[in-house]
Amino acid sequence: MELTLPNRESGFSFLVRNFVAQEDLFRSAFGVLEKAIAARAFPACSLAVTFRGELVAHKALGHFTYDSASPEVTTTTLFDLASLTKVVATTTMAMILYERGLLDLDAPVTAIVPEFASLLDNDNDDSRRREVTVRMLLAHSSGLPAYEKLFLLAQTREALLQAAFTAPLADAPGARAEYSDIGFIILGVVLERLADESLDVFCQREIFGPLGMTQTTFNPTAALKDSIPPTADDRTFRHRIIQGEVQDENASVLGGVAGHAGLFSTAEDLAIFAHAMLNGGHPILRSSTVELFSRRESVPEGTSRALGWDTPSAPSQSGKHFSSRSFGHLGYTGTSLWIDPERQLSIALLTNRTRPDCQNQSIKQVRPAFYDAVVEALGKPD
Repeated sequence: MELTLPNRESGFSFLVRNFVAQEDLFRSAFGVLEKAIAARAFPACSLAVTFRGELVAHKALGHFTYDSASPEVTTTTLFDLASLTKVVATTTMAMILYERGLLDLDAPVTAIVPEFASLLDNDNDDSRRREVTVRMLLAHSSGLPAYEKLFLLAQTREALLQAAFTAPLADAPGARAEYSDIGFIILGVVLERLADESLDVFCQREIFGPLGMTQTTFNPTAALKDSIPPTADDRTFRHRIIQGEVQDENASVLGGVAGHAGLFSTAEDLAIFAHAMLNGGHPILRSSTVELFSRRESVPEGTSRALGWDTPSAPSQSGKHFSSRSFGHLGYTGTSLWIDPERQLSIALLTNRTRPDCQNQSIKQVRPAFYDAVVEALGKPD
């Protein structure tokens, strides 16, 4: 069976299913995940590996929770992607708007979102805010703080966005790279205003639909809830088991649709997305746009960030074998996607490592070990 994606130049680009030999080829890589589940790094995981235009691995392991009586995960199981939303949805939307001439990377954010210009306390207005550009939001160099529990201050979408717009800068714009959820919350609004359309509607029509990502969605329907692994036991804010709804509290207050989190998908859909990126963005993007957004920024000095995407650093969660041309991203719930154009390789790993809580950090050791084992099974680069 083949998964087909339209291609602007050749008509079709095929992602061929060819994982009949995966159990032998990836025995070591699968063993890393089996041991991780046994050690309670995460209850469940799903993975997909594409290599030279073929889906060479596609497997799910574990149960929804550590209770063996809970449902087994399958390859069609949806996971909360968390911050993979930033690249699969938000950054890709930015790339499309850039191609259409609607997005100027060096435009000041205040020109699109005037509310960003001032703090709530106008007596302490920070004129540096007018220096923040869309490029800085994408490259995490805006000076905005990494994370704030805005949900504790704001109980509505409008109030939370206002809190994000007026979050004080932690650094001078462009001075250093600081990964920022707040920046991507604001970026989501920037893109919605430029497109005159909500993030979820735009992405469904312009990204997920054209690529055939049929299992990718914001706000899964109630009918899907029981088939999605739980991500947290939220005893302090929502006071319930979080299952089939976004784990991130800020995104929850924003209605499940936000620039930084909220997307749900399967490993196979991420393989389809990665295959498109490896084919120069066809059919939704031009190769020059993919190259621009996935290339590491030169400023701030020492940053590993591209536009929206991250690139391998030392040490990297992508392991030690991905090339310098690679780009990828991580998600708080234990998700990751890395793409290597040089080797024509992509690896997606989805887990629910935040279940039952966020204290377990074992994923930081598991992820690079798994990625290394996959690359070594395929033959390490010279």
